[in-house]
Amino acid sequence: MKNTTKIMMASTFAISALAAGCQTTPGTSTPSTQPITSDILQAHNWQLVDATRSNGDKVSQLFVDPAKPLTLNFMEVDGNDLVSFMNTCNNMGASYDVVNGDVELGHVRSTMMACPEPQASFDTATLATVKGKYSLGQNANNVPVLTITNAEQVAHFKAVAKTQ
Repeated sequence: MKNTTKIMMASTFAISALAAGCQTTPGTSTPSTQPITSDILQAHNWQLVDATRSNGDKVSQLFVDPAKPLTLNFMEVDGNDLVSFMNTCNNMGASYDVVNGDVELGHVRSTMMACPEPQASFDTATLATVKGKYSLGQNANNVPVLTITNAEQVAHFKAVAKTQ
């Protein structure tokens, strides 16, 4: 009798766990999000994998050199939270704060080199891309994905190992 009860309880728990794992919210196709913290942002570099305008067109200015994708490097320097935008023609970056789970960028600073095309357009597109609502989720392979959404576009960045 004890074994039967144990088997029934184990079966009930297994079915409950499966049912909970299979529930979906109707009408949603975005991955679940998790809270954003400076620790999570600073644990990885964030490499651009996709950016589309609100009309569905790809933001082609961000994909001129596949070997050098836009990459965000969040870091702490002397107690200050900073983000640099890697692979841009000009050196670009900003301070940032995470307030109630929202990333707030400070004034973006940049060198003022006269960059040739298409690098100049890459820099301009970078500025438009990093301003918006940040959210954090995971892709199908459980890799963290940082999404930045604004009125003009949506950009997705995958987590990659930090580089020095």
